[in-house]
Amino acid sequence: MKTVLVSAVALIDVDGRVLLAQRPEGKSMAGLWEFPGGKVERGETPEAALIRELEEELGIDTWASCLAPLTFASHAYEDFHLLMPLFACRKWQGQPVAREGQTLKWVRARDLRDYPMPPADLPLIPVLRDLL
Repeated sequence: MKTVLVSAVALIDVDGRVLLAQRPEGKSMAGLWEFPGGKVERGETPEAALIRELEEELGIDTWASCLAPLTFASHAYEDFHLLMPLFACRKWQGQPVAREGQTLKWVRARDLRDYPMPPADLPLIPVLRDLL
């Protein structure tokens, strides 16, 4: 089974809320909510992938020094195995804007379970709830 490395981030605002993005129609798992991020390309670090993805998807800039490793998910889907480090980030430049048709929502950690998520994301919720 192929292993896919995806890097994700819990963007945490000054009110302690986490940004979720809803997968748009036409993508796999459309309608589910997830933490922003994306696939780590060949020769790229997870931090570099996040910096690139945040600029592409949300129009914000951050730095590797602002990405704190938090936890990771390891989940077997039907046709691949997902390995996903999750970073926490409290500092970035710009306002997140949906650039790829996704819906964005700031959510309190205690309310994360109210949003349907991909199976790999679910074990990350308790870690965020404990942090926030």
